[in-house]
Amino acid sequence: MSDLRRRSLLTGVAGGTLAAMAAAAPRANAAAGEVQNIFSAAVAWRQTAAERDMLYIQGFNLAKARLDAALARRRPHGHGRRRKKLAFISDIDDTVLDSNSYWALLLAAGKQAFDDPLWDEWVAANGPTATPGAVDFTHYAKRRGVQIFYVSSRDQGDNTQKYGLANLRHAGLAYADDAHVTILRDSSNKEPAQQAIAAKYDVIAYLGDNLNDFRRRYYVNSVTERKKLAMEDARHFGSDYILFPNNTDGHWLKAIFGDSEPPDSPEYRRRMLLAALGKVN
Repeated sequence: MSDLRRRSLLTGVAGGTLAAMAAAAPRANAAAGEVQNIFSAAVAWRQTAAERDMLYIQGFNLAKARLDAALARRRPHGHGRRRKKLAFISDIDDTVLDSNSYWALLLAAGKQAFDDPLWDEWVAANGPTATPGAVDFTHYAKRRGVQIFYVSSRDQGDNTQKYGLANLRHAGLAYADDAHVTILRDSSNKEPAQQAIAAKYDVIAYLGDNLNDFRRRYYVNSVTERKKLAMEDARHFGSDYILFPNNTDGHWLKAIFGDSEPPDSPEYRRRMLLAALGKVN
């Protein structure tokens, strides 16, 4: 793959730093007989499917409708009574920030599984862009006086919060400030932070690409159990919970492997194939 072609993977994403990262990656056009990256089809869908874009637009349209309905339900209140302000609680990555260019870099580098060092470089270089409809929704909420709080799990060391804020601002999202952004470095359990926000605000809905963005109880090592728990809460989806698509990473992988970011190995590839065949529960 030529340097120019590698840089084209990043069109519209970022400038020199990310282009240099892509240019340094090994050849992505596998020679005959080489093993194709197991995420190739998933990333191709992320990059090309209009359906994926519309799932994001649909989710943010639903969030706007929920916002409008919440405002319409509010009536003037009596003397001395104070209502909580309205808010949304949102995940960051693959909810309001798009990681497509990271996955393009990963494939170009010939990697078979999520790669933390590459992710950290990409985050520091402001690789994320806004997901379809995210910028419009966040500013719509702000114009209507509704807060958005971002709760995410990341760890880029001491610069984690700085990079997270920079990513949100670079993408043009509203409420990209320390008062509205909580990034957990040592835990993927978002419930304590979410509960602290809900104690002060009337939360309209939670936005996320991962069931764990809504409730911690979904964080289990069983595909069958995870589906069962989600089905028990089915009434919340589309109302209290607004779910966005993510077919490359998340806790659905933990249910398959026992690890949300399993390293590449023959056993990893074997188990992924078994999952695709419906033989992992």
